[in-house]
Amino acid sequence: MATVILLRHARSTANNSGILAGRTPGVSLDDTGLTQRDALPGRLAGIPLVKLVRSPLQRCRETLSALAIERELTPQEDERFSEVDYGDWTGQAIPKLFAEPLWKVVQQHPSAAVFPAGEGLAEVQSRAVRAIREHDAKVAAEFGDDSVWLVCSHGDVIKSVLADALGMHLDAFQRIVVEPCSVSVIRYTDTRPFVLRMNDNSAAFEDLRKAMANTKAASDAVIGGSTGAP
Repeated sequence: MATVILLRHARSTANNSGILAGRTPGVSLDDTGLTQRDALPGRLAGIPLVKLVRSPLQRCRETLSALAIERELTPQEDERFSEVDYGDWTGQAIPKLFAEPLWKVVQQHPSAAVFPAGEGLAEVQSRAVRAIREHDAKVAAEFGDDSVWLVCSHGDVIKSVLADALGMHLDAFQRIVVEPCSVSVIRYTDTRPFVLRMNDNSAAFEDLRKAMANTKAASDAVIGGSTGAP
């Protein structure tokens, strides 16, 4: 199977506003996010990308714009990578939501959390993992098992995919941190996923190829850990 780079969108105007933006249309990148967007091609220089996929929301479209031009790739839009549908919580002040009984469920038992007039976090994980697996299989079939592709999505969506790849119950996914414009990397194999990076905000990824190469030979894990060989 192929390797997928999970990119959270760059920082948006909503990230520090104290408002749960959710799927609110028109949320764009702030000045920091624009800087992160412009730095992305340099950060991923040397990493071959055969496909770009993104959430339909504007902040993801803006995040991939510079990279798409530099790589001459047209991002494919997939609604399954969209932000969580927070329903009636959308647009609400986050401090106000602390008092909601559902807040504790989201924090302590997220697999049971269903947002009023929205969707459940278990549903989010199901749609996102299914989409990842589907795209990954298509990339491997078309471009080969050494192929690398990238999807730009949202924090909770990426956290749910990482939890699945790590074999964690969804109730533990709040332990994972995924910051704006961070990169996480998963290589899927016939046996198991290998999580190569999580929440990486490095300026460049020169050593990512080596980490990817160390898992290409087989789908079995190295007993004792990776050797770190070049």
